[in-house]
Amino acid sequence: MKVTATPRPSLARFFAVAMAVMSAALSAPSRVAAAGNETASPTSAIALNGFLPADRATIWKPGMMAVGGIPVRSTVCATVSPSSPAKDDTVRIQAAINVCPIGQVVQLTAGTFLINSGNYLVINKGITLRGAGPGQTTLAKTDGAKPFQSEVGAKPSPLILVGPSLFSSTDNVSDAHGSTNLVTDAVKGTYAVKVNDIAGFRPGQIVLLDEASGAEWLSDPQGRGQVWAAPDWRVVWQKHKPSVQFVDDFAPEALPMTPQSAGSWFSRQDRPTAEIKQIASIAGNTITFTTPIHISYRSSHAAQLSMYSRPHVMNAGVEDLKLTGGDAGNIHFNWAAQCWARNIDNTVWHDEGFAVHGSFRIELREFYVHDAAWAQPGGGGYAISLSAGSSEVLIENGIAVRANKVIAARSAGAGSVVAYNYMDMSYINTQGSWIETGLNASHMVGPHHVLFEGNYGHNADSDNTHGNSVYLTFFRNQLRGIRAPFDNQAGGKIDDASQPRNGPQRAAGLMAFSYWMTFAGNVLGAPGKMDGWVYETSFAGGKPGIWMLGWDAVSPYPTDAKVSATAIRHGNFDYLTNTVKWDPAIADHALPDSLYLTGKPAFFNAGHGYTWPWVDAAGATKLYVLPAKARYDAGTPFTQP
Repeated sequence: MKVTATPRPSLARFFAVAMAVMSAALSAPSRVAAAGNETASPTSAIALNGFLPADRATIWKPGMMAVGGIPVRSTVCATVSPSSPAKDDTVRIQAAINVCPIGQVVQLTAGTFLINSGNYLVINKGITLRGAGPGQTTLAKTDGAKPFQSEVGAKPSPLILVGPSLFSSTDNVSDAHGSTNLVTDAVKGTYAVKVNDIAGFRPGQIVLLDEASGAEWLSDPQGRGQVWAAPDWRVVWQKHKPSVQFVDDFAPEALPMTPQSAGSWFSRQDRPTAEIKQIASIAGNTITFTTPIHISYRSSHAAQLSMYSRPHVMNAGVEDLKLTGGDAGNIHFNWAAQCWARNIDNTVWHDEGFAVHGSFRIELREFYVHDAAWAQPGGGGYAISLSAGSSEVLIENGIAVRANKVIAARSAGAGSVVAYNYMDMSYINTQGSWIETGLNASHMVGPHHVLFEGNYGHNADSDNTHGNSVYLTFFRNQLRGIRAPFDNQAGGKIDDASQPRNGPQRAAGLMAFSYWMTFAGNVLGAPGKMDGWVYETSFAGGKPGIWMLGWDAVSPYPTDAKVSATAIRHGNFDYLTNTVKWDPAIADHALPDSLYLTGKPAFFNAGHGYTWPWVDAAGATKLYVLPAKARYDAGTPFTQP
C-alpha cells in the first residue's frame, strides 16, 4: 500500500505575514468600491430567490438531511469499560467494533480509555461508536499531543478513523483511479453526465468529478508580473513570474501539473476544482447522480469522472464522548459517506481536530472543538478541515474556538453548509496580535459554493495562501470584526478591543483572487467598538475596516480590484454607519429566512427557546441569541441554557 503524506508548507511564510501587519501604517484614506454583479460562464439556472444569481446559487441539502437525519440506533452489540488498572484499550474496543452488526452500537461506559503507542480505532462499516456523554467518556492519547507543545509522539496517529484507511492506496492523495472522460460538459444544476466508458461504475457508488485547471501565464491583477491562472479566473495558483517570496508554492521549474508539486497536495494533479457525487442510476453512457452538480465541469478542460480504489464507508457515526491528545488529528473521516460526529468534545490535537478528506455528506453537529495543542499555521492546529474534494458537508450548531484556523477548506467544500456555529478566537500562539481568518472556506485553491449561514464569527474571509476560492455565500451571519478576549497559550491575554495594534481588523474580508463572493443579510462590526474604523479599508492602509476586499499581506500589499468588482454586498447592516446597505442593482430586498432550511431548526427550541432567524440585518432588532454561543457563554457547551 502506498502511503501518501500531506506536505506542510514552511512556517516562515506565515510568520512573515503575521509580522507584516505590525509594520503596516496605521492610517490611510478609505477606498470605496461599488459592489458588482459579474457572473462567470453560462450555467443552467438555479433561481432560489431574487438576490442570488444562478451562478452563485445551488441546492444546499448537505450531510444527513436527504436521508432523514442522523439515524437513532438503540440496539447495543457490545458494552466496553476502561481497563482496570489502566492500560491501552485499543484492541478491546476494536474487537467490539469488528464484530458489531451494521446498524448497531458499540457502547463505551463512563471513564477514560487509553489509545496510545500509535494506535487508533478504525470504524470501517455502518455502526455507531457511542460514549456515555462528552463529560463522562474520554478517549485519550497520553503519549501524543500536549498543550503548547509542538512535539508529536514516536508514532503520530489520530484517535478515531471513520473510513477504510488513513492513507491513499493509489499514487494521488485523492485515492481516485479508473477515470473516464466526459463526452459533454457536466452542467451546473443538472444531475447527469455522459462519459466515454461506464465500465466499473455502478449505482450507489461514490465517485469524483473534476477538471483540469487550464491555467497559463496571465497578467497578475495585483501588478506582480504574471500569475499561473485559468483564463476565466476560476483557478489561481500561487505561482508567479517573477516568483514572489513567501507566496509561491512551487519551485521555479515546477508547475501544478508537475508530479509531487503543490498541484497534488489536496487534489488529483492540477485538478483542484472538484466535487464528490453518488451514482443514482446508469443508462447507456449516462450516469445520474443523487444530488445536483454545483459548478460546470467542461470537456474542454478534460473533465473526468473517477472511481475510488476502495468503497467509501457509509452510515457510521461517533457520538457522546471526548477526544484528546491525537498527534495526527483527533478524528478523521477519510473516504467516508453519510457519516457523522455528534456531541463530541474535541481538544488538544495536532493537525486537525475534525478532518474530512475525500468524503461525501459528512455531518458534524453539537460539537465543541477547542484549544489546539499548538496553534500554528502550516496545518498544525486547525479545528475543522475539509480536503480532497469533500462535498456536501454539514457543520451545524457547534462551537469552534482557540485554534489556528477554526475552519479551512482545501480543494473541497462544494455544496457544503456551515451554519449556526460559534466560531471565534482563531490565532497564532507565538504571534497573538495577528487576527486569523474566522469563517473560512479557503486555504488551498479549488473551494466553491459553500454556504455560511447564521454563524457568529470574529470575521469572514477567503485567504489566498495556497490559491483562490470562488462562489462562497455569507448569509445572515454576525461578523464582529474583533475576537473575544482570551488567554494565549504562550502567555498573556489577547484582546483586540483594547490592543489596537492587533490586526488586520476587518469584519468582512476577501484576499486577492477571491471572486464572485456574496455577502447578504449580515450584521457587521460591534456596537460601541467602532472608534477609528473606516467602511472600506486595505491592508496597506492599516486602519480597521468593515470591509477589506482584495487585500494581500505581502509587501507592497497590493489590492486586487476584481475582488470588489465581482462581489455582491446586499442588505448588510454595520455598526459604523448604523445603516443597511443594499446593492442598487438588486430590486429584491426581501431576504429569505434561510438558504438551506425550510423552517426553524429544532435546536432553536432547545433550552428556553430562541428566536430564528437570530440575525436580522433589516429588522428593528438586529441580533437575537445564537444557541451555540449561549452554550459557550454559560460554560455548558453541550447543555442549552
